[in-house]
Amino acid sequence: MSGLVLPGRYRIAKTFRFEAAHFLPGLPEGHQCARMHGHSYEAAFVLAADRLTEPGFVTDFGDLGLVKKMIDGTLDHRVLNDVLPIAPTSENLAAWLAGWFVEQLEPGLPGRLVSVRVSETRTSWAEFVLEER
Repeated sequence: MSGLVLPGRYRIAKTFRFEAAHFLPGLPEGHQCARMHGHSYEAAFVLAADRLTEPGFVTDFGDLGLVKKMIDGTLDHRVLNDVLPIAPTSENLAAWLAGWFVEQLEPGLPGRLVSVRVSETRTSWAEFVLEER
């Protein structure tokens, strides 16, 4: 190995799981998502940095523990319609989580949030991608 460092960015991701219910108003009569139902959600937070901090981190995964605390206290085993100020679609939930992260957690971290991906099932997800900052 030559020790050559290629140009690029570093990225990490941390996924959090929670259980929640929701329903989506405004859908046609008979649409399954108009009825109350639940999901085993996964929310993946992706952070990036141009340079690593000691000992070689974008952000220490341990510093993301506040995300789990917020999810457990605010979203887990809740009806998302009662918690979120927006319709609880996966798209809106991803954007809401990104806003919370940037406002509440990111100022104290070396890495910057790139995206939040929310999965309702193993085969479907929605992602909110932040503009280059």
